[in-house]
Amino acid sequence: MLVVTRFVVEDPAGFPERAHAALGALAACPGYLRGSLGRAYDDPAHWTILTEWASVGAYRRALSNFDVKMHATPLLAQSLDEPSAFEELAVVAPGGELTVTASDRA
Repeated sequence: MLVVTRFVVEDPAGFPERAHAALGALAACPGYLRGSLGRAYDDPAHWTILTEWASVGAYRRALSNFDVKMHATPLLAQSLDEPSAFEELAVVAPGGELTVTASDRA
Protein backbone atom coordinates (compact mmCIF):
# COMPACT_ATOMS: atom_id res chain seq x y z
CA MET A 1 0.00 0.00 0.00
CA LEU A 2 1.24 3.47 -0.88
CA VAL A 3 0.47 6.69 0.96
CA VAL A 4 1.26 9.85 -0.98
CA THR A 5 0.74 12.97 1.12
CA ARG A 6 1.28 16.31 -0.62
CA PHE A 7 1.90 19.72 0.92
CA VAL A 8 2.18 23.31 -0.25
CA VAL A 9 4.66 24.94 2.13
CA GLU A 10 5.02 28.70 1.70
CA ASP A 11 7.48 29.06 4.62
CA PRO A 12 9.67 25.94 4.78
CA ALA A 13 11.37 26.90 8.06
CA GLY A 14 11.14 23.82 10.25
CA PHE A 15 9.11 21.78 7.77
CA PRO A 16 11.85 19.24 6.93
CA GLU A 17 12.58 18.61 10.61
CA ARG A 18 8.88 18.06 11.38
CA ALA A 19 8.64 15.73 8.38
CA HIS A 20 11.67 13.77 9.60
CA ALA A 21 10.03 13.38 13.01
CA ALA A 22 6.78 12.24 11.38
CA LEU A 23 8.61 9.67 9.26
CA GLY A 24 10.49 8.45 12.34
CA ALA A 25 7.24 7.93 14.25
CA LEU A 26 5.64 6.12 11.33
CA ALA A 27 8.74 3.98 10.76
CA ALA A 28 8.50 2.61 14.30
CA CYS A 29 5.06 1.09 13.55
CA PRO A 30 4.50 -2.54 12.53
CA GLY A 31 3.86 -2.92 8.81
CA TYR A 32 5.89 0.14 7.78
CA LEU A 33 8.08 -0.74 4.79
CA ARG A 34 9.75 2.54 3.81
CA GLY A 35 9.23 6.26 3.53
CA SER A 36 10.71 9.38 2.01
CA LEU A 37 10.40 13.14 1.95
CA GLY A 38 10.56 14.92 -1.39
CA ARG A 39 10.28 18.40 -2.83
CA ALA A 40 9.29 19.39 -6.37
CA TYR A 41 12.10 20.50 -8.65
CA ASP A 42 9.78 22.85 -10.53
CA ASP A 43 8.16 24.52 -7.51
CA PRO A 44 10.01 24.31 -4.19
CA ALA A 45 6.82 25.10 -2.25
CA HIS A 46 5.45 21.64 -3.15
CA TRP A 47 6.55 18.78 -0.89
CA THR A 48 5.50 15.16 -0.50
CA ILE A 49 5.84 12.40 2.04
CA LEU A 50 5.65 8.92 0.52
CA THR A 51 5.27 5.86 2.72
CA GLU A 52 4.82 2.20 1.86
CA TRP A 53 2.93 -0.22 4.11
CA ALA A 54 2.41 -3.97 4.26
CA SER A 55 -1.37 -3.46 4.30
CA VAL A 56 -4.07 -0.84 4.68
CA GLY A 57 -4.72 -2.24 8.18
CA ALA A 58 -1.11 -1.65 9.22
CA TYR A 59 -1.35 1.95 8.02
CA ARG A 60 -4.64 2.57 9.81
CA ARG A 61 -3.31 1.04 13.03
CA ALA A 62 -0.20 3.23 12.77
CA LEU A 63 -2.38 6.33 12.73
CA SER A 64 -3.63 5.33 16.20
CA ASN A 65 -0.10 5.07 17.62
CA PHE A 66 0.67 7.66 20.34
CA ASP A 67 3.96 8.83 18.81
CA VAL A 68 2.31 9.15 15.40
CA LYS A 69 -0.45 11.26 16.94
CA MET A 70 2.20 13.48 18.55
CA HIS A 71 4.68 13.81 15.65
CA ALA A 72 2.91 12.94 12.39
CA THR A 73 -0.78 13.80 12.73
CA PRO A 74 -0.26 17.57 13.22
CA LEU A 75 1.89 17.66 10.09
CA LEU A 76 -0.42 15.41 8.06
CA ALA A 77 -3.33 17.69 8.97
CA GLN A 78 -1.60 20.43 6.95
CA SER A 79 -1.53 18.33 3.77
CA LEU A 80 -3.63 18.96 0.69
CA ASP A 81 -7.19 17.67 1.02
CA GLU A 82 -7.08 14.88 -1.55
CA PRO A 83 -6.94 11.08 -1.62
CA SER A 84 -3.60 9.87 -0.29
CA ALA A 85 -3.86 6.08 0.23
CA PHE A 86 -3.44 3.89 -2.84
CA GLU A 87 -3.42 0.14 -3.37
CA GLU A 88 -0.66 -1.25 -5.58
CA LEU A 89 -2.16 -2.96 -8.61
CA ALA A 90 1.03 -3.54 -10.61
CA VAL A 91 4.71 -3.63 -9.70
CA VAL A 92 7.63 -3.80 -12.10
CA ALA A 93 10.81 -5.22 -10.57
CA PRO A 94 14.31 -4.31 -11.73
CA GLY A 95 14.79 -6.19 -14.96
CA GLY A 96 11.22 -5.55 -16.05
CA GLU A 97 9.26 -8.39 -14.43
CA LEU A 98 5.65 -7.27 -14.06
CA THR A 99 3.47 -8.49 -11.19
CA VAL A 100 -0.22 -7.63 -11.39
CA THR A 101 -2.38 -7.85 -8.26
CA ALA A 102 -6.15 -7.89 -8.00
CA SER A 103 -7.80 -5.07 -6.13
CA ASP A 104 -8.64 -5.59 -2.46
CA ARG A 105 -11.62 -3.26 -2.77
CA ALA A 106 -14.92 -5.01 -2.20
